[in-house]
Parts: sequence; structure tokens; C-alpha cells
Amino acid sequence: MNRVSRYGIIILSASGFVACQQKPPASNPPTPVNLYTVQSQVVRYYDKYPSTVQALNQVNIIPSAIQGYVTAIAAPDGSDVHKGQLLYEIDKRIYKAAYDQAVANLKVAQANQVQQQQDADRYIYLNKNNAVAKQLYDHAIIALETAKSQTKAAEETVKSAQTNLNFASIYAPFDGTIGISQVRLGTVVVGGTTILNTISTNDPMAVDFLVNEKQVLDFERYKADSKTMPDSLFTLLLPDNSMYPYPGRISVIDRAVDSQTGTIIVRLVFPNAKHLLKVGMSCVVRVRNTETTPQMVVPGKAVIEQMGEYFLYVAKDTVIAHKGTNGPASAQEEENANKPRLHAIQKKVKLGQTIGANVIVLSGVEDGERIVVDGIQSIHDGSAISLAGKKPGADSTKTK
Repeated sequence: MNRVSRYGIIILSASGFVACQQKPPASNPPTPVNLYTVQSQVVRYYDKYPSTVQALNQVNIIPSAIQGYVTAIAAPDGSDVHKGQLLYEIDKRIYKAAYDQAVANLKVAQANQVQQQQDADRYIYLNKNNAVAKQLYDHAIIALETAKSQTKAAEETVKSAQTNLNFASIYAPFDGTIGISQVRLGTVVVGGTTILNTISTNDPMAVDFLVNEKQVLDFERYKADSKTMPDSLFTLLLPDNSMYPYPGRISVIDRAVDSQTGTIIVRLVFPNAKHLLKVGMSCVVRVRNTETTPQMVVPGKAVIEQMGEYFLYVAKDTVIAHKGTNGPASAQEEENANKPRLHAIQKKVKLGQTIGANVIVLSGVEDGERIVVDGIQSIHDGSAISLAGKKPGADSTKTK
């Protein structure tokens, strides 16, 4: 054997010896995570609905059938007014003159009727004694009836003139709050067209919101049992996220479901003695859930969203089969490989109401299962996991 061959054998032998001495690469260690044990419990929470404050009665103030200049604005902008209180006056000179003329014409008609009555009485007497021509008698009776009709027409003209004169003074139709005037002194207004202002009631106030048609029966039950329902069933969040201090009660459920949206309008009524609620205000109605069946509640941070679907990692003890790459495994390796190890198994879930930092799980997880709540970013479906040594506590599922 030449020298090259001997060196080649030595080198190959040495390489084989080193390869035999090297151990297969160790598998990745389990990822440390924190677990949470799912437990069913009765939870208290509120369903929330965007809502709008409405007045129970609201009208635009529009002069009726008259026109002219605004001569008086009697109620300050934004003030509380009472039914029958004077709000505006329209130039009434023309209507006062028409009324006075109508009254004068009525007096003339009444005087004429008196005269025709006297003449008719005379002719009636003479006619009984056949002392007057029949033609004259008939003319007297006709003249009396004509005078009566003229008087009646004059009376109606007076009523019409009086109505127009009354319309020149505009009064509050009910107790409420008046808005900012849309006209100023001297503005020309047109009857039936010009809006002078808006007045609305302010105590109580209505709050309207939309609910899904699937919830109609629930709200019908709330309405039917309103006297036995707790005061805290309906509460209101104001635009600044503060809680309105008074509870509401269900008043009206609209007559029909909107076929386009599948929703129906529900109206609540809230007391408003301090005028905190204003028409058009955007609020959030909170309806306390009355469900007493225990439900699964998990920390929201444990939920993973993928393509509009939601998942949890459930911790399971599983056995991973040994796959040797350098010959058969030793007895110790076989023993370790066949021991159950903790793995993260991804499960699809259906979520319900969010309650603070927690969320209700409607399906996909069972009572007593352990789920991963910390370390989620470092694992995937089937990852080996281990406890991180910290036992996370359950977040409170009660809302304030």
C-alpha cells in the first residue's frame, strides 16, 4: 500500500471516529407559558346599543295662513316655556283693520235684520186680516230671510278675521323648551312656510335604539314585566362616557321590523328633571343581561384571531413518537420519548359578549380545560410547552 492510500485510510478512519463520537442535535426545549383553567360561572354583563335622545313631543313653530313682519319675540332663546305663553307676534295692523271692518259690517247687517224683522211683522199682521197685497207680504218675508243670511255671513267674516288676528300672536302649544330663534325682529314671515323656532318637551325624554329581530321577544318580555324588572335593567352612558344617574324603562317597541336591516326600534323613557339629556344626543343604552345559566369566560388575551375566526391554545398531555436519525434509540431515550408531554393544541371557538378584559366563549372549549394565556406569540399548533412557574389568576368577569 502506498503512502497516499495509507493517509487516506487514516483520515477516513479518524473522520468516522469523530462522527461516531458526535451526538444527534437536541430537540427544541418546551416553550414556557402560563395557563388558565376554564371554569363555567354565572356572569353579569350588559349588552350595549348605540342610541339617540329624542323628545316625546316636538314641533316646529310655523305661522299659519298669515304673513307679515315679526314685531315681537317674547321668549328668550333656549328658555323653558309654558303652554299658552306668548312666543312671537306678527304685524297685526292689517288683520286688526280687517277684524274691525268685519265687526262694523256685522253691526250693519244686524241693524238691517232688525228693520226687516219689523217690516215683516207688520205685513204678517196685515196679511192675516187680508189688508195687504200678497206680493208685498212675500217681498217682506224674502227681505227678512235675506237680512238673516247677511247677518250670518257677517258673523262668519268676523270669525275669520278674528282667527287671522289671533294667528298674529303665536303661543306655546305645550310646556317645554324653546330653541334658538330662526328669525329676528323685522323678518318677513310667510304663513305655512317660515319656521320661527322649535319647541320640545324635556321631561321625561325618549331614547331610541335598534335591536336585532332575534331579540324582539326578549324586549317584549321586558316590556310586559316592566313592573317586576329591576331598576338597573336599562341604564345609559352619556357621550362623555359617564353614567346617567337615573334608570330608564321600556316605553314602546315599533310596530314593524325593517326588512332591509332586520332591526326594530325600541324606545326607553328616562326622567330628565335636570335637563341633562338633550334632543339628538348620542348615547349608549346598556341592557343588563338576565341570563342565569353558567357560561365559559376566558381572558381576552388568550384569544387568537385568524381570517375572521377565533382560536384558543388548549394545553394537552400527549405522547410524541421517537424518530431516530442515527440508529435505534437507547432504552432511556425510548422511555423519555414515550412519556406524556404538554403540548399546545389549537381549537376553534365561538365568542360571545366581551366583559372588560374577558370574553364569553359560546362553544369550542370545555369546563376544566387549561388554555394558554401568556407566551402565545412563541408557539404554534402542536408546540411543546411547559409551565413558566407563574400561576396566572383569573380576571374578574364582573363589570362595573
